[in-house]
Amino acid sequence: MAVSAGELTLHLENELETEKLGQILAGLASASGQGLVVFLEGDLGMGKTTLSRGLMRGLGHEGAVKSPTYTIVEPYEHLNPPAYHFDLYRLGDPEELEYMGIRDYFQGQNLCVIEWPGRGLGILPEPDLLVRLNKSGDGRVARVSAPTARGRGLLAQVGKQWSSGRDINRD
Repeated sequence: MAVSAGELTLHLENELETEKLGQILAGLASASGQGLVVFLEGDLGMGKTTLSRGLMRGLGHEGAVKSPTYTIVEPYEHLNPPAYHFDLYRLGDPEELEYMGIRDYFQGQNLCVIEWPGRGLGILPEPDLLVRLNKSGDGRVARVSAPTARGRGLLAQVGKQWSSGRDINRD
């Protein structure tokens, strides 16, 4: 783990560690009592959906978590907080998001996780946390940054929980 000004870099050795990062984010979203917007960036196959699966399972979802590539959004309204998983990969124009009423999803305590957020520029709000996933050897590197003040507070908590979890896993 490396920490620089406003960014946390984590080495994710495998899918389980990618899901673990998602679970940490889920715990923070659940405990905060406020809405949270998380952008997931990375090439195809970098683990964005795996991270999303960790988030949803961390909130208590027990079923499958697939990327909503064709439906654009998968609601998990039974969770606390209600969560919405977006995949904008096939989005033709950011204006399409307006037609589906996307602004309504960013209300209240909702957790919104957005894969391929660059395709919604100009419509999407600023994320609280931005996670960039890149290949590194057999694993991945997650660079977590916090564009908002709220996100910066959460970023420190992510680092603490990641470190304590890594220490526990090594025993």
